[in-house]
Amino acid sequence: MASGFFALLDDIASIMDDVAAMSKIATKKTAGILGDDLAVNAENASGFASSRELPVLWAITKGSLLNKIIILPIAFLLSAFFPTAIIVILILGGIYLAFEGVEKIFHYFFQKQKTIVDYAQKTLTEVEILKLEKTKVKSAIVTDFILSIEIVIIALGTVLDKPLSVQIIVVSLIALLATVGVYGIVALIVRMDEVGYKLIKMSDKEKSFSAFTGNLLVSALPIIIKSLSVIGTIALLLVAGGIFSHNVSLLHHFLYEIPSFVKDFVLGVGVGIIALLLVTFFNKIIGKKV
Repeated sequence: MASGFFALLDDIASIMDDVAAMSKIATKKTAGILGDDLAVNAENASGFASSRELPVLWAITKGSLLNKIIILPIAFLLSAFFPTAIIVILILGGIYLAFEGVEKIFHYFFQKQKTIVDYAQKTLTEVEILKLEKTKVKSAIVTDFILSIEIVIIALGTVLDKPLSVQIIVVSLIALLATVGVYGIVALIVRMDEVGYKLIKMSDKEKSFSAFTGNLLVSALPIIIKSLSVIGTIALLLVAGGIFSHNVSLLHHFLYEIPSFVKDFVLGVGVGIIALLLVTFFNKIIGKKV
């Protein structure tokens, strides 16, 4: 009886060791998506009056949790009964990530940037504000759903050879991190300017430490959001390239002599360019027919 109990404890310890090791690997694999998720949601939650930023972000967070609740059971069922589908979805997700990354670069260099409207500076009625918030929240939740699929599938792809129990624990932890961690950091980022303004108001002298810190926080917010967008774009291409090099046998030994991160970036950009050209071509065909 006692030996059976200790054997059970040993099994649990072994599973937790696997969970810890695989969670670390899965976190590294999904870091690029988490960075892009962070940049997208920081942009979505900013631009409102300070009193509305956190309610908007909380609404998006609840939608993100619901997305994970929908996606996780489907992913585990596929892993248990049709694991090949995980690889297929993983590659399709990699194509989407590569397309998204190259599209962002293309828009930055070859198309005029859209003017970002600061809704906090516009005079809107309460009804208009609520309607605007619902629109942005809905758009953000749809984007989060796509990113959540990618996060879950990439995390699941790292533990496909592990028991289902390990898969469930690891992927669920990553999904929780993707929601609580990302949106927690977004909440801190979008409140930076509010904290900065309060520090400036607290200061009696123009060149005091609190005034300097406050001005630094206010001016740093747009820079941080733009920097996250750039870092997120690069990370998307690296993650996409890594998916192709590890899951497509023809590409596994492509540019084998160069560093892996350079190879992944080249693959990501290459597939992204092809995907962008195909999408543009089909859009033109559809446009001519219409």
